[in-house]
Amino acid sequence: MRIISLNYHDVVTLGDPEPTGRSAPGAWRYNLERDEFARHLTAIAEARDTKPVTAFHIPQTPGQWPLLLTFDDGGVSAYKCIADLLERFGWRGHFFVTTDYIGTPGFVSSQQICALRRRGHLIGSHSCSHPERMSHYSSAQLIQEWAQSVKILSDILGEQVNVASVPGGYYSRRVAEAASVVGIKTLFTSEPDTACRYVDGCLVLGRYTVYRGMAAPVAAAIATGRLAPRLKQLLFWRFKELGKRVGGESYLKIRDLIVTRARRGQTHVDSTGLSAFR
Repeated sequence: MRIISLNYHDVVTLGDPEPTGRSAPGAWRYNLERDEFARHLTAIAEARDTKPVTAFHIPQTPGQWPLLLTFDDGGVSAYKCIADLLERFGWRGHFFVTTDYIGTPGFVSSQQICALRRRGHLIGSHSCSHPERMSHYSSAQLIQEWAQSVKILSDILGEQVNVASVPGGYYSRRVAEAASVVGIKTLFTSEPDTACRYVDGCLVLGRYTVYRGMAAPVAAAIATGRLAPRLKQLLFWRFKELGKRVGGESYLKIRDLIVTRARRGQTHVDSTGLSAFR
């Protein structure tokens, strides 16, 4: 079975003085403006015959590949903006929360997390601390990140949390093995892929990342399974993977330099977002 997952982050409302989501270098690349995000949802709704589903209810019937919408980091825009826009279409999303930041400026509070779940959205772990290179953690560190974050969210919601997404784009099999140990049943990576695979009973799903400036028709084309934009992301992902292996920690410094220049207008970032580094 093939599944398409789109990986969004935060949505910025112009004029809103409250920040949303992470302030780390390059985080702005993933923050769509409210009108931009609304255009994405409209284009996806017009392009697809079926609506997005959640990891709890993935249909097994033949036809158009199931689509899942995910939102990383746990920025407050999940509650203030994103959920409202999704619900206008009758859709529900997956909100992955970095638990160390719950209730801090720009991030959802415990009360907002509960409200999102009551409205039918799925809440999952995005680790505790959002490590830059999670795949380089020891097995004990990985289990700690997943176990603590899952416990915090489960205690807040009063139900067991068993979905998660990998922060930072650094995935390895050990990351999934550790997730399985603590009871995570579905784990989303940032690898642009539609294939489904199991690691120790944990379903691992890839995602296509949506960047600021990505045209709505491009997002809709990915959401419908069009090959060209998916292949473009995959090829660039492979290029970045090579850079990560060769560059190690230096890759992060080079990436941050590039995206900082991009924000200052010194480097072009095209509408597909493929000049952005993660």
